[in-house]
Amino acid sequence: MSERLVVDPITRIEGHLRIEAQMDGANIAQAYSSGTSVRGVETILKGRDPRDAWAFAQRICGVCTLVHGMASVRSVEDALKIELPANAQLIRNLMIGAQYVHDHVMHFYHLHALDWVDVVSALSADPKATSALAQSISSWPKSSPGYFADTQKRIKTFVESGQLGIFANGYWGHPAYKLPPEANLMAVAHYLEALAWQRDVAKLHAIFGGKNPHPNFVVGGVACPIDLESDSALNAKRFAEVQNIIQSMQTFVDQVYVPDTLAIAGFYKDWGTRGEGLGNFLCYGDLPGSGFMDPATFLFPRGVILNRDLSTIHEVDLHDASQIQEFVAHSWYDYADGKARGLHPYDGETKLEYDARGGVKPPYTQLDINDGYSWIKAPRWKGQAVEVGPLARVLLLYANGHAQTNELVEMTLSTLDLPVEALFSTLGRTAARTLETKVMVDAMQGWYDALIANIKAGDTRTFNDTLWDPSTWPAEARGAGYMEAPRGALGHWIVIKDGKIDNYQAVVPSTWNAGPRDPSDQAGAYEAALQDNHQLVDVKQPIEILRTIHSFDPCIACAVHLSDPETGEQLRIKVT
Repeated sequence: MSERLVVDPITRIEGHLRIEAQMDGANIAQAYSSGTSVRGVETILKGRDPRDAWAFAQRICGVCTLVHGMASVRSVEDALKIELPANAQLIRNLMIGAQYVHDHVMHFYHLHALDWVDVVSALSADPKATSALAQSISSWPKSSPGYFADTQKRIKTFVESGQLGIFANGYWGHPAYKLPPEANLMAVAHYLEALAWQRDVAKLHAIFGGKNPHPNFVVGGVACPIDLESDSALNAKRFAEVQNIIQSMQTFVDQVYVPDTLAIAGFYKDWGTRGEGLGNFLCYGDLPGSGFMDPATFLFPRGVILNRDLSTIHEVDLHDASQIQEFVAHSWYDYADGKARGLHPYDGETKLEYDARGGVKPPYTQLDINDGYSWIKAPRWKGQAVEVGPLARVLLLYANGHAQTNELVEMTLSTLDLPVEALFSTLGRTAARTLETKVMVDAMQGWYDALIANIKAGDTRTFNDTLWDPSTWPAEARGAGYMEAPRGALGHWIVIKDGKIDNYQAVVPSTWNAGPRDPSDQAGAYEAALQDNHQLVDVKQPIEILRTIHSFDPCIACAVHLSDPETGEQLRIKVT
């Protein structure tokens, strides 16, 4: 076989993702996705107190901050059948909502926009014309010619110094860039605005969870009491600050994020036919309207869509051993009963096996795709490869007739003059993330209002301690803690025996999407998306690969982790 095109590392994420593409001329015939660092966080949880699991599991990733902590406490609550007070559920919804809005805005501007925006081109823009463009699409107040002229000067300073800093390593001048200079200048200005905006947004997690990243959690509720007269609890001043943060989120989403997405997408409508791949979509569901035990009240509905068929939604059972299984036929792991078998997470194993499973000695030019070629496993739902994430959630909302989502989708397709089939694409995936951010930020106001109404009615409970004592637990219990993380369906499965963790497995969004082929040779979501109508303008600068992979918002730290096999050391930093 001829040598494959290699992109390693995929940039603007943590870096340990490798894509190898078998080319047919300038077109991608086959693609292979490889997580290049080993994962093993689950193994350190065995034998620990389940109530402490969230503090370890949350460190699976430093980008996703609260999502692993949330899934972890939910797994214990599911195992022990602990119901939350209404205020705790509302506070958790607000924390999840803040994670979404912060994460999606950061992804669009700082991880993905530069795949479509040529920073250097902004130097030739006319600030007056840029101002006119900005004012034509939004009422955002920062849109004067002087504002854009100042932004242009900042970019010029970067370029003339020869040190592009945050804008380094781009394919500037690539012929695949289509935006006019004025649109590029507007987008770069908003890139810089988002950097400042996100600092205040992150405060919501600190108010409810004590800090960010990695806010505090507790099994049975939230770690913040409500006392309007206390300086050390959630008081009137802190609630007023939460309201201001929500309003700041709404303003930025409505006046910057949504208009920018539509404006940039208008120049890349051809990407509405590229980058789908599987056509299968999975959503666990999340954001309860009442209790977490009642999926019928979720804002994000649960279900699976197969083969683009929006008229049929398949049910998902996270406890059913025949539904969700992980395979290692092309991963650097092994199972006790052999690599061809799929295991449900309750029975999951984390047995590393590099040398005997196709691992090649670095430095290497090509992976051994006939054997293991990734540290990521291959999850499947009833044997089907599926995509998870914003597109899956928006499609489930759309298929369920969610009024606001349907209005937003139809507005977007009408504005761009695209058919509904354009949803199933790289462009659709990026637009879906923006649209669900709008749905989320509006929902946050409703949760906040409900929380304040409860407090005014005299309900200040945020914690249920009825099953806190391990002596009240059954000898053995199993629980599935799931949530819809910004990047997609996240599940933590726990097995508790005699008050301790007997097994713990996490199947994360980037495992679903970035995983390798399975025993049936089904490609994962990344692989399938790249094999779908991807022709490269310049194989030496494969920006098309970055566009589609970044549209999934990879978070490979969640799927793989690096550890020294002898010392267990992960990272050493020398401070001088």
